[in-house]
Amino acid sequence: MSQVPAVLSPKAEDIQYLLACNSHQGKANIDPQMRRYIYKRRKDGVHIFNLAKTWEKLVLAARVIVAIENPADVCLISSNLKGQRACLKFAQYTGAHAISGRFTPGTFTNQIQEKFIEPRLLIVCDPRTDHQPVTEATYVNVPTIAFCNSDAPTNNIDVVIPCNNESALSIGLMYWLLAREVLRLRGTIARNVPWDIIVDAFFYKSPEELEKKAQEEAAHSQEEPAFRPDSTAPTEGWSTEVATSWGDADFPATAHTSEWTETETADRVPLADQPWTEEAPLSSWDTTVPS
Repeated sequence: MSQVPAVLSPKAEDIQYLLACNSHQGKANIDPQMRRYIYKRRKDGVHIFNLAKTWEKLVLAARVIVAIENPADVCLISSNLKGQRACLKFAQYTGAHAISGRFTPGTFTNQIQEKFIEPRLLIVCDPRTDHQPVTEATYVNVPTIAFCNSDAPTNNIDVVIPCNNESALSIGLMYWLLAREVLRLRGTIARNVPWDIIVDAFFYKSPEELEKKAQEEAAHSQEEPAFRPDSTAPTEGWSTEVATSWGDADFPATAHTSEWTETETADRVPLADQPWTEEAPLSSWDTTVPS
């Protein structure tokens, strides 16, 4: 990492991200121009990238992007389905122009076309699947940055970023690292403060996975909640302390039937046995109407 300044050197966490997303794993085949970026070859034939050179090229690509005065003049293209979400997220946070899906021939050369654009820099996810925009970029003298695997052709590519460009996790991580480095070089975010955008936002999510997750959430929401007894209802698990405290409470004297006199008990006639007539005695009633 001698060609990268110390302030731009990767941290241990960045290397762990690259290893966790398998960004260092190439293919069994190799292009002669990509041999300079290979660290070694495993016993199963898979080539391993030198992450020091990968980071060096990543920082170089970020410095090239920052050199473009208008961020909208940077064009990102990904015909690969796994890289379309990463391109859109990169364009959202850096202000670049993203073209996801099929590239229409003549977008860079045919001025009559409705979607004609004149970019100053082109970024592609795979030079093999995105060969059409790479070829048109050479006609209008537009420099190209590409994420290249071990067997990717490097013709007409100005800045090669060696990495695994077939894994959805690897593609999302590389675009996330590139966007973060661009924002750091622009001064939008501080270098000593973690970026508040998580790397998961750049990962491609298949519709089957999203549908399965939605079904699981719907099934979980439809489940009946577990029965919980009412806290106000009496239960058999009352402690003796509560029962004792209730027994010792000072209730009004009228609540204790044991304190009634024999006369009061004898005078009490059931409500059903009382004679209800129109001329009911009102001696005990208060005839005054309250104001």
